[in-house]
Amino acid sequence: MTSRRWWPALAVLVLVLVLGATAWFVQPGPPAPASAQAAGPPMGWNSWNRFGCDIDEQLIRGQADALAGSGLRDAGYSFVVVDDCWMAHERDAQGRLQADPATFPSGMKALGDHVHGLGLEFGLYSSAGAETCEGRPASRDHEEVDARTFAEWGVDFLKYDYCESENGDRPAGAPARDRYAKMSAALRATGRPIVLSVVEWGDERPWEWAHDAGGTMWRTTRDIKPDWPNITGTLDQQAGLERYARPGGWNDPDMLQVGNGLDEDETQFHMTMWCLLNAPLMAGNDLSAMDPITSGALLNRALLDVQRDFGDGQGRRLRDDGDTEVWAKGMSDGSVALALLNRGTGHTTVTTSTAEAGLPDAGSYRVLDLWNGEQPATSGPLGGDVAGHGVMALRVWPRR
Repeated sequence: MTSRRWWPALAVLVLVLVLGATAWFVQPGPPAPASAQAAGPPMGWNSWNRFGCDIDEQLIRGQADALAGSGLRDAGYSFVVVDDCWMAHERDAQGRLQADPATFPSGMKALGDHVHGLGLEFGLYSSAGAETCEGRPASRDHEEVDARTFAEWGVDFLKYDYCESENGDRPAGAPARDRYAKMSAALRATGRPIVLSVVEWGDERPWEWAHDAGGTMWRTTRDIKPDWPNITGTLDQQAGLERYARPGGWNDPDMLQVGNGLDEDETQFHMTMWCLLNAPLMAGNDLSAMDPITSGALLNRALLDVQRDFGDGQGRRLRDDGDTEVWAKGMSDGSVALALLNRGTGHTTVTTSTAEAGLPDAGSYRVLDLWNGEQPATSGPLGGDVAGHGVMALRVWPRR
């Protein structure tokens, strides 16, 4: 009778030992990324703009290492996204996507583990058609199995394109909204938070439906190119879309071309306007070979503060005078961020008034040039000389 008093304690001890052994042998998957639920526009790096299909695991690992070691990770660039051409030309015997054995022999989970080990997040590409834009297997009619595969590999971000074949055809049949909603539901069913980037190219007005379909960001244009006419043409398509942006749902004018052949003035123009638009910032250059102009633009903390602050909403165009324009964005602290643009080839003067900028009456205004530092306080017009293909970026506070 006396010995039975020890049975409950012995049972508890056995249970503790069993649970401890289970915890020891069962390895958990990668933790769910905080930024998948964050309100700020996603930031990171994507392989496409610089490397296209010419990618392999050594290159992606090297870019991830450069992202972590260059200061970009600490500035908020958290995603490493492998674009098209990572997958084998055929699914495996179970119908699952698999890594191209020639270029990614270690597999995508191992690559994701490397990215996570650097304190970064891992992204992959697929498409809502039967094939990707480069003719690789895509996710139409495989949404559930692909979503489970991505979750098992530790994917944190899915760039989901809208090609049907290597000819770049749009998928036939169901409307884009239904296709993206289906993948979004499949991703949610995995239990892993995964950012869904809707890349429908803007043809079906995704800004009107992509957020409800599960998208965190949605492309508003076709692919951006690293040349001045394309940068300005892409910008033109953003005017009027500001009312569709909201925390957790962002208009996406496509990835950055900073570091891919633009000159210094064009680089500053491009970076300024994407930040004023609260656009997702996906660097698309070779991070292992950045010159000071490129790194200086990507790491401009004063501009990144503007990009992260939704404030009164996405930046909007106040005035279009042909070659010159004025854009503004109200900030959460009562300041206003301004972009004074010069699309012409020579220097010109571009100014705006404090009233046009939406600033309250004040005796004077503090002015910060977001590229050149603090400027003298003023009570008069804002602006000045702007280089051809350039921008003057200001943040202005009223002084009482």
